[in-house]
Amino acid sequence: MSPSTSFLISTFPPFPSLTISLSSDAPVSSILPCLQQRYPSLPPLADLDAELSTHSGVMPLPNSPVSVFDAPFVSLRLAPCLLGGKGGFGSQLRAAGGRMSSQKTSNNDSCRDLTGRRLSTIKEAKKLAEYLEAEPERLAAKAEAQKTKLEALERKLGIEPPSASNGASGSSSKDPPTLAGKKHRFEDTEYIEQSRELVDSVKSAVSLALLKKKKKAKLSHPPTTTAERLRKQPKKNC
Repeated sequence: MSPSTSFLISTFPPFPSLTISLSSDAPVSSILPCLQQRYPSLPPLADLDAELSTHSGVMPLPNSPVSVFDAPFVSLRLAPCLLGGKGGFGSQLRAAGGRMSSQKTSNNDSCRDLTGRRLSTIKEAKKLAEYLEAEPERLAAKAEAQKTKLEALERKLGIEPPSASNGASGSSSKDPPTLAGKKHRFEDTEYIEQSRELVDSVKSAVSLALLKKKKKAKLSHPPTTTAERLRKQPKKNC
């Protein structure tokens, strides 16, 4: 009696795994007919165009004997062949890739450089360095604007700077006084007296109004004596 080879065949749902035994001299092409004969509940495998394959994907030629597996126990897989669709999967992938490329962003601030620092931190440090470097220019521009503003205010107040001739003649002896930033005292005695009189008149008017209101309240509600209060109280029955 020639030795035999056992096969464990994994099928597709809803069928379970199946087992058959064949002699070592039987060809590989006889596995499917024997399986169909052993399990008649299976659908016609020829109509399904079912194929056998090993788990490694390498299957011997149909005319080869079963002994080529060189093992007493062989595990196979049975799967029906499926018809292909109409295609178009490549075009769908290209369309999805185009949509993904259109949504690319140039914001890489959350990325890190080779030293581990975030790019956003590096950008902020560069901005701060540029700001500190331009600080003297900003201060000079601010001082110039303030000086121009003060000179315009002095011209409005009637304080004119000395003429060019006076400045040229006096430059040999001493520098001309700077008018920008000079403090001026505002003195107007008439305005001060009027403001004081106005405040005093308002205070006296308010005091007089309060005094009249108190007198009116006293006249409308005269104080009652103790005897009158006792007379107005109701008598209690003993």
